[in-house]
Order: sequence, then C-alpha cells, then structure tokens
Amino acid sequence: MPTSDLQPSTPATPSTTRTAARRRIPLTRGPGLIALVAGVAVLALVAGLVAGRTVLSSSAAEPSAPEERSITAPLETRVISSTITARADITYADAVDLDIDVSSLSGPSVVTGRVPEVGAVVDAAQVVIEVAGRPVIALPGELPAYRSLRAGYSGPDVLQLKAALASLGIDPGDAASDLYDASTAAAVDELYRRAGYPSPVSSPDARRAVESAERSVSDAAAQVAAARSALEAAGSGASAAERLAADNAVRQAQRELDAAAAAGAPQAQLDTLADAVELAKARRAELDRSPNVSDQQASLDSALAAQNQAEVELARARDDALTPLPASEVRYLTSLPRRVDAVSVHRGDLLTADAVSLSGAAIRLDGTISSADAEHLVVGQPAVFVTEDGRELQAVLREVADDPDGDEKRRRLILDPSGVDQATMDSLRGTNVRVTIPIESTDGEVLAAPVAALTAGPAGESRVAVVDETSGDESLVTVTTGLSAGGYVEVRSDDPRLRPGVRVVVGR
Repeated sequence: MPTSDLQPSTPATPSTTRTAARRRIPLTRGPGLIALVAGVAVLALVAGLVAGRTVLSSSAAEPSAPEERSITAPLETRVISSTITARADITYADAVDLDIDVSSLSGPSVVTGRVPEVGAVVDAAQVVIEVAGRPVIALPGELPAYRSLRAGYSGPDVLQLKAALASLGIDPGDAASDLYDASTAAAVDELYRRAGYPSPVSSPDARRAVESAERSVSDAAAQVAAARSALEAAGSGASAAERLAADNAVRQAQRELDAAAAAGAPQAQLDTLADAVELAKARRAELDRSPNVSDQQASLDSALAAQNQAEVELARARDDALTPLPASEVRYLTSLPRRVDAVSVHRGDLLTADAVSLSGAAIRLDGTISSADAEHLVVGQPAVFVTEDGRELQAVLREVADDPDGDEKRRRLILDPSGVDQATMDSLRGTNVRVTIPIESTDGEVLAAPVAALTAGPAGESRVAVVDETSGDESLVTVTTGLSAGGYVEVRSDDPRLRPGVRVVVGR
C-alpha cells in the first residue's frame, strides 16, 4: 500500500471546507450548468402559470367597475350681475400742502401762532396759521395767490378774489369786473375784520401822501376861486351907477353947448363945447361894449389845470393807501371745508412748504383700473367695497380721470362712500379695499344655470340636460339665454321641467 494511504486522517476545518467548496464549483460548468439552468426555467414557468391562474380567479371574484355617472348642479334663482373689480385706497380727498408765497414778507417767515391741530376742520375765511404776526386766510379758488393785489390791479386773480368774497356774503363791488377798486378794498377790510386781524397797509407813508395830496387839492381850489372871481369881475362891464354918471355927463355937455349957443358965444367956444358933447357920448358908448377878459380867462384855465392834476394825485395817493391783499396772507383751496392731516411745525419754527397738510373733510376711495374696463363705466354708478373684516359698504362712482402717473393703459377711479357714517369711514382711512362696480345686471332675480350646463344643439340652439328626480333619466331642454356673469347664465323656457332646484348636467 502506498505510504500516503497509511497516514492518519485529520479533522475538517473552515478553511478546508471552503477549499472543498471551491473544488465543487467545476461541477456546474459544461453540461451540468446547462442542465441546472433548464431546471430553474421549468420551475419558473410552472410557478408563473400557477400565479396567473390565481390572479384570474381573484379578478373574477371581484365586483365589476361602477358605471360612469353625470355631474349635476341645481338651477337657481339669483340676480346675475356683470361687474368690474378694482382696488382702492380709502383716503381724504384732495390732499395738499399749505404752500405759501412768503416773498412779500419783509422779514423771516416765522410761525408766530395759530398752529392748527391734526383733525381740525378749516373752513372759508378761517385762519390756517399765523406767520410773522399775520394771518394766512383760507379762501375758495383754483388759482394760487401768485401776486399781491392792490387798487388798480386787474386780472383773473381779482375775479377769483371777488367771487370768494361774494361767497362769504361780503360785497366786493362789481363782481363781473376784474379791477381791484375801492369796493374790493373795503371788502378785504371786512374779511380781515372777521378774521380778527388789522387790515394790511401798502406802505407806512401812504397816509402822509394822502394828506399832502389833499392839501394840494385845497390850495388849487382856492386859486381857481380867485381866478374865477377876477374873470367874473372883468366880464361884468360897467355898473348901473357908472352908466348913469356917463348919461349925466352927456346931458351936461349938451346943456352947456345949448346955453353957449343961445348966448351967442363965439364959434370957437361952441366948437369946443360940441367936442365935449361927443367925448361924453363916446365914453357912454364905451360902457356898453363887452370887456376884454382874455387875461383873466387864461389865469382861470391855468388854475383849473393845476386843480385837476392835484385831484389826480390825490386819487392815486388814496388808491395807494387802499387795503391791499398780500399773497402771503391768503391760501386758495379748490374745495372747503378741509381737514388738517399733518402738522410739521411749531410756534417759533420757520415756515416750510409742507408745514401743514390739508385734505378734503370728506373721505373718498381712490384707485386705478384698466383703460379698457374704464370704458364701461359711467359717473354716478353704484359700487360696493369690501372692508378687511368682510363688511360690504356702498359707494358711488364720482370721477374717472387720467392716471396720476401718466400711464395711458390705466385710469384713475374716485368714488364717494354712500350711506356710510363718518366714524366708520374714519376708522377705515388708510386701508386698501376691493371695489366691485356692476356694469350690467338682470332686473331682479332670474332662473340661472351654471354656464357649464349649456350645450349647443345641431342648429346652434342652447340646451341643458335635465335630470329626472325619480328615475335619474336625462332629457335635453332647449333654452333661451340671457346675461352671463360669475359662472352663471340666465335661462328661459316654457318647459315646465325647467324650474328652481331641478338638477342639470354640468359634466361627465
């Protein structure tokens, strides 16, 4: 026996087991591998057949799928309204800053008093603020106070002033005239009296200039009187006594001539006496002729010219002394009363352009909308706005204007609240709300169907599929449609099946 066969056997170890396994691997190669794969395939095929029969058996046991059912909705009675929706801010109307022309002030524009409180209401003829000891009075008007007004000035700003004064019950004189005259100045005096301030003066020397002009007129009048007296005296001719004396002289000369002729006086004496008679007659005739008063008339004309010039100067001085209206003491506002929104100055501060912000006393809704939608709107239309807490409040469309930013595709909407108390509107100020404006609506409630329920017939007619409440059968009913909005459309038909609550098909 070979030596190797006589060696004792050794126990198996993991390493030897793995070695044996590695040695068994070659058994799966060649014909053995093919046989193994074929066996696995047969087993897989048998398992698949069994599983398939199991699934088919399970499927046959399950119930069939439910039949397809229609989606329905009931017919309703409702008001159908086509609307336009926008967003709007709730704010006080026409907010403006109290800009004042202070160029006419002689000193710094210091706020000296009458500083308003936020929330105060400013009406026409009331003092908004006091600057440099003088009032700033609110008046109705569109033109700004672009210049100070005084007697003799004319223009549209004078017409505006007269209209404002007339609206306050103050007589400005001829309201159709654009001339600032004595009547206008007197009306301005009344305005300042109501405001509780002394009227402004044009200049410190105005009164002295008037007094000097009055003296000049008085002196000129005295000169005219003296010249007129001299003219009258020169133009009156001889007095009755002078004429009588001249007549007597003529008769006396004639008597002396007659006496000498009767006494046979020499011819030379008679000639002398005859010459005396002619001289007396000539003197008498001189008294009947008109006197030469050209010098006296020239003196009177000169005195009258001087008087006229003095009166012109007096009128000018008086106009200069009439009450003016400084541009710094009035602020025109397009509408009054106004509400004080903000105040940024205190007494002692220099006046700034935004010292006081004013707005209309009434609250409005201010928003924008597309130009296309704006074409459907009409001023006076009712609207509804919804507050943040869900309340629906009424409003009226007041104005459709150009977009404030110049966007041609947008339009500005201005609405006034309707039937809403002031306290409620004050609480809503500063909020942004949704505004709904109906542009077309049915006349009350109508029978309405969802738009999805409508189908078109072969001739283009509109139809709805009505579902029988008992059998569930569907039948087509031809309808006439009306206004459509918000997913609903008005439907009309004489068919008795079409009534509120009946369900119609809206989908499958």
